[in-house]
Amino acid sequence: MLDVSRLVSRIGRGPLTGVDRVERAYLVALLARTTPLFLLVRSPVGYLVLPRSAGPLILGWLDAPQTVPRPGLPFGLARDLSLPRQARIALRARRVRSCLPWRLTAAARATMPQGGVYLNVGHSNLSHRTLSQLHSVPGLRLAVMVHDTIPLDHPEYCRDEAVASFRKGFRAVADHADVILCPSQAAARATAGWCVKCGRSPEIRAVPLGLDPVKPALAEIPATIDLRRPYFLALGTIEPRKNHALLLDIWEAMAAELPAEAMPQLVIVGRRGWRNEDVFARLDALRTPASAIREFGDLGDGAVAALLLGARALLMPSFAEGYGLPVAEAARAGTPVLCNDLPVFREVLGDYAVYADVGDMYSWKTTIIEFAGRVRAPGSGHFFEAETGWTDHFKVVLSIV
Repeated sequence: MLDVSRLVSRIGRGPLTGVDRVERAYLVALLARTTPLFLLVRSPVGYLVLPRSAGPLILGWLDAPQTVPRPGLPFGLARDLSLPRQARIALRARRVRSCLPWRLTAAARATMPQGGVYLNVGHSNLSHRTLSQLHSVPGLRLAVMVHDTIPLDHPEYCRDEAVASFRKGFRAVADHADVILCPSQAAARATAGWCVKCGRSPEIRAVPLGLDPVKPALAEIPATIDLRRPYFLALGTIEPRKNHALLLDIWEAMAAELPAEAMPQLVIVGRRGWRNEDVFARLDALRTPASAIREFGDLGDGAVAALLLGARALLMPSFAEGYGLPVAEAARAGTPVLCNDLPVFREVLGDYAVYADVGDMYSWKTTIIEFAGRVRAPGSGHFFEAETGWTDHFKVVLSIV
């Protein structure tokens, strides 16, 4: 039973985030197997248990939100009918069963009378009510992925409500999960430490993530990026943890030192997040044709893949990460990576990346200038192969759970 509550909530809301991609990869992989499969979706009034046949529908709606069917009466009269809500209404007609919030145990027992595995890899629907009810189903094992513990380790980078929500969810996982999956050894160590503080330590396993194949789409690169000039790429939500402020400081310093024609471009791809008003204000002030900095809230996977191929480097000055899919994707494309010296980046990239402490702006600036001066053909350089692909990931996971 795979929990797809997060995926359904993401229908029609733009490109998928890293956690979204992991849940999607699990759905694709489990649909390819012959093992009996059910999907669980949290709805405003309870839970939906869906058959395997709902999986391709969800994947199709993620790729083409306009194909989500419009509900008939009485739901069709609602003015604020979001695409996720439309999707849940459409899925309800295909349910194996549904139940009120306090009846999940009975619904799960009726669906999986011989036991099995409940998988939750999306950091959503992790409540005491959900997990405790599933935990009480005889023979049902609970496997939950904790991508990182950043809200607990670094609450200063997160919204207060997100920290409180994550804390409650993590406690529910620690109390009820049979096994916790983590994308890196660094995340596993942090998770283990917090489980000890919660008073219960489930089995914890680090299983590196795979990378989805993406075909570069050069034609989808925005015309405002001058591909004839050197450019650097920063990927990820614009939030304090990602440390975009350092990159803006560096570009400001370079603008004072270099002639305009020698200035490299900084391409920032990511939605605006939270608690980052100073950075947002600086970005707004840079929205001029002459600016060397370009910001894009949403770009398709093909455009991002094409940008990675031509970038002088991917820049990742993050203060904290649980895995960091962009660095692995950049390295797979043969794109140099300049990043903060975090243990998880060392674990994922080894000697491939150039590491620089984010407190040393001079080293970052000089390295960027050095990279800008190098002539690099798209996709050239040492190609980093991910330590494991999705096939190997699922071999390990399915042997554990």
